[in-house]
Amino acid sequence: MMGPPPVSPVKTTRMEGIDALRGLVMVIMALDHSRDFFSNSHAYFDPIDVSTTTAAFFLTRWITDFCAPVFSFLAGIGVYISISRGAPLTQAARTLVTRGLWLIFLELVILRVFWYFNFDYTFLKAGVIWSLGWSMIFLAGMIFLPRRAVLVVALLLILPHNLLDGIKPEVFGGFSWLWMLLHVKGTFAVGDSLRVLVVYPLIPWLGLMAAGFCFGEIMLKEREQRRKIVFWLGLGLTIGFIVLRGANIYGDPAPWTTQNDGLFTFFNFLACEKYPPSVSYLLMTMGPALILLSAMDRPLLAWMRPFVTFGRVPFLYYMLHLPLLHAMAVPVALYRFGQAGWLFANPPGQNWPYEFHFDLPLTYAAWVAATLILYPVCRRFADFKSKRNDWWLSYL
Repeated sequence: MMGPPPVSPVKTTRMEGIDALRGLVMVIMALDHSRDFFSNSHAYFDPIDVSTTTAAFFLTRWITDFCAPVFSFLAGIGVYISISRGAPLTQAARTLVTRGLWLIFLELVILRVFWYFNFDYTFLKAGVIWSLGWSMIFLAGMIFLPRRAVLVVALLLILPHNLLDGIKPEVFGGFSWLWMLLHVKGTFAVGDSLRVLVVYPLIPWLGLMAAGFCFGEIMLKEREQRRKIVFWLGLGLTIGFIVLRGANIYGDPAPWTTQNDGLFTFFNFLACEKYPPSVSYLLMTMGPALILLSAMDRPLLAWMRPFVTFGRVPFLYYMLHLPLLHAMAVPVALYRFGQAGWLFANPPGQNWPYEFHFDLPLTYAAWVAATLILYPVCRRFADFKSKRNDWWLSYL
């Protein structure tokens, strides 16, 4: 197979629409994590399960579904744009591998402390940062292929993967852990003491970042041309979701069903599987996201500027918001209940007070407070980063 066509260096200015969309999903993501620390819903009911949830909890959880797929897709676009500026493929691949390994290390060693506030490394979580790390390592090999080949591989990882839903880890015997890493959310043991919780199985996520890489070529077109293409692609994906989900034959492991009222029937229609992300889930999130990207790909209004700031330093925001929200939750729990042991448990969510799970107003208040606290920090770092060229800045 022939290698990728040579990419002539292209002079590009930073696309604020991409930064704004990335920053927006980062801020929305923090709402979900605020719910983790300030609301007990996960201990008593699933906010996305229409048989047990409320409308407010469902919408609070559902809106955050957009965050991980949009961020992964935009990361792929960023890699393509970086290469288009003249970065040699070997250098780009090396950077992707080292960044990927760095993210995996942070997920397993540092972020688990931020999540659990303990150093009991007998329990590890393979979450979104883990999936981004492996997706970068996978993309490091893909960038040497022709763009069409990358797109074919991406689509093969995304579109038919729900055909694998019936395969359970147990059928692989001693290699059940490998199937969990690839396609089934679950916990496996390593030896007698270590447990690993896989929240983000890799197969669809690998394909999504690769798809974003292919999409990067569109983002280098003239603004009005790319805005139209992005809009129509987003609309097509959205319609594709409605048709596929409406058919109720393929695309998600849980078919939607009629509920007691129209609103919750609609919620059930939207309640697609995230772990791993089903085809319907990815269509549902990426379609509107591309429409929004098209709308943002223009001179931005003043109120959108903070999202641009967060989008320029997303990793810093992610690393800071977790320990901040967690630390904020401790004195609140001590004041309300006289104890906060569940915020230091391993795994978390044990012995939560039942009353805690009704507190969505507190969830939103903590989310807003944390975002306001972090904004000046992110703004200073974004300004610093824009004026420097140090290699280590690409890892923050």
